[in-house]
Amino acid sequence: MNKLKVMVSLVLLVYLGFVVFQFSSNEYWANAFDAILLPLISIAYFQGNKRPNFYFSVFLICYSVSDLMVFILDFIPYSYFYYVGNGLYIIAYMALFIKIVKSLSFQHIFKNFKLHLFVLTALNIYIAYVLQNIVNPYVGMTNEYFVEIAYNVSMLLVLTASLLNYFYRDDKKSLLIFLGSMAIVFSEVIGVAYMYVAQQNLLNFLVTTLTLLAFYFYFTQSKLSNEEVNQLVS
Repeated sequence: MNKLKVMVSLVLLVYLGFVVFQFSSNEYWANAFDAILLPLISIAYFQGNKRPNFYFSVFLICYSVSDLMVFILDFIPYSYFYYVGNGLYIIAYMALFIKIVKSLSFQHIFKNFKLHLFVLTALNIYIAYVLQNIVNPYVGMTNEYFVEIAYNVSMLLVLTASLLNYFYRDDKKSLLIFLGSMAIVFSEVIGVAYMYVAQQNLLNFLVTTLTLLAFYFYFTQSKLSNEEVNQLVS
């Protein structure tokens, strides 16, 4: 059995463990299994790529480290956990955003996708507005408020860039990036509902499942060879 199959089997076992503990209302172990899922996928990526993409690597590393911080939550002040953890997520999303847009022709996009840009901008403003309204009663006009804004903006930039990238390239690789980004956004929106509205097992299950699905799409697109795409997204 090759290394990739071993890692896939391990990821599935960890995910199954998460599901069992989540619906058993064992929060500690559910969080522990959840936290190691994406680092395992990151390890699989680095094992299978001799020349990993720099920006995608930053995305994976920052996201994984932030997830793993759950294991030191009891040993550091919560403010450190909040700001460092969310800061790493923001860096991760911005790295993914740069990866997607760095080879796009903005002249072509502004010329041919004016309506798309307008609709995406309006949609992003609406989603950001809804998310901020949910968290406002809990964070107020504090530093956390601005962290939440930066977090939501970075996440929505990834979604916008991935959709424009798909319009621009119209190939399998760009479609997988868009599907991964869409799954990430749905996961984050449900995550806000879980954190601030109702801490139900089903919601957290959906958050982790959608995030895992997003990373599956991202991992799959990273394995496509250059010949499989019309225009290269490295």
